[in-house]
Amino acid sequence: MSLRNEHKQRGATLVEVVISIVVIAVAVSAVLGVLSTTVGRSADALIVTQGVSIANAYLEEISLKPFTDPDGSDGEALRIDFDDIDDYNGLVDAGAADQFGNPIAGLGGYTVSVAVAPSAALPGVPAGDAMLIDVRVQFAPYVDYTLSSYRTRL
Repeated sequence: MSLRNEHKQRGATLVEVVISIVVIAVAVSAVLGVLSTTVGRSADALIVTQGVSIANAYLEEISLKPFTDPDGSDGEALRIDFDDIDDYNGLVDAGAADQFGNPIAGLGGYTVSVAVAPSAALPGVPAGDAMLIDVRVQFAPYVDYTLSSYRTRL
């Protein structure tokens, strides 16, 4: 029996260890890169959803107002006094606000602009009896969203 065979050692060489470290480092950096991108964009969905909800809330508020001015005095200056749909034309809110014009906490980064104009796009409805309502919500650089609806006198 030889001593040489009894003391045979098994293990990794220095080159094998270095190659293993390099392979693991490349894999970890790739995973961290994907994770970083995912985390950076995870807020995008929330911001877009909030923007859509803001546009929907403004559009619903406007659509629920009468088509024509109920008191005959058109062109009110304050949002709290708006009593028909065309009063909203030209409204710009830097920061989302409720129907009384009060800022909504946490939504100050959004800009909301409204355009209300007569429209002849609806078949069979005269232009004077149809209004196109556009609510545009912006939150740079993630959101630039316009929600549109028609409101008719009929």
